[in-house]
Amino acid sequence: MPEIILIADAGATKTEWCLLQNGKAKTIITQGISPYFLSGAQITELLQQELTPKMKKLEPDAIFYYGTGCTNPDNKRIVKKSIQTVFPGSKVEVTHDVDGAAKGLCVREKGIACILGTGSSSCFYNGKKIVKNRPGLGYALGDEGSGAYLGKKVIQYFMYNTFDEDLRSRFDAAFVTTGTEILENVYKKPLPNRYLATFARFLADNRGHYMIENIIEDGLNDFFFTHLCKYSEAWNYPINFVGGISFGFKDVIKELCNSYNFELGTVLQKPMTGLIEYHSN
Repeated sequence: MPEIILIADAGATKTEWCLLQNGKAKTIITQGISPYFLSGAQITELLQQELTPKMKKLEPDAIFYYGTGCTNPDNKRIVKKSIQTVFPGSKVEVTHDVDGAAKGLCVREKGIACILGTGSSSCFYNGKKIVKNRPGLGYALGDEGSGAYLGKKVIQYFMYNTFDEDLRSRFDAAFVTTGTEILENVYKKPLPNRYLATFARFLADNRGHYMIENIIEDGLNDFFFTHLCKYSEAWNYPINFVGGISFGFKDVIKELCNSYNFELGTVLQKPMTGLIEYHSN
């Protein structure tokens, strides 16, 4: 019987699953899985409610899970146990999303791989494994250039009344919220990183305004300066990007690469195509 493989690219906002069988790929989307915000029981319940009903009782021979928060060994164990609870007959490998980005972007070539999605991270990949990476401090202390980071800047401009009258009215029309409601969501409700990242779409929807362009360029430059400049390899190998922020603002990323004398490699919205190639071989 042909091997059935299930690959997961799990972010904080959504998870893309790809079921490979007989040379065919089936995509399944579930909500995001972050072990920092979901318990093992909640992850198990999520898989049972959102994933298994769409798999038509298929049990994969092997599951390769690449997920946010899985650099932490305890989080890795929580996710692996949850998956094994749902798929007890499957071989399960759990590693972090940066490893998935590296394999998805570089496959078996050397390069720097960057994630700019809800959160942000980066690494140098030698064609076989990650040999260097920068620490991820999360949305509260780091995640420079991410959706949460850029969204936080949008909120600051709104709350500090920095937006001009035109942008202020556009913001009010787009979000219909108040300062009190924003603070409630950020400090008292679950998944504040996802909430912050939703405001990044305001930047994409209002390109061309100088304030918007400043937020985008400054936020992405913070990622370049804080992280990419710390890799000696950055000037010798392609810099590759994956994630919604990378893909949405690739024009700014290209300009920044030029200004830092970096070689821009691949820019993808999602790493799954590369992961399919990697695991198919």
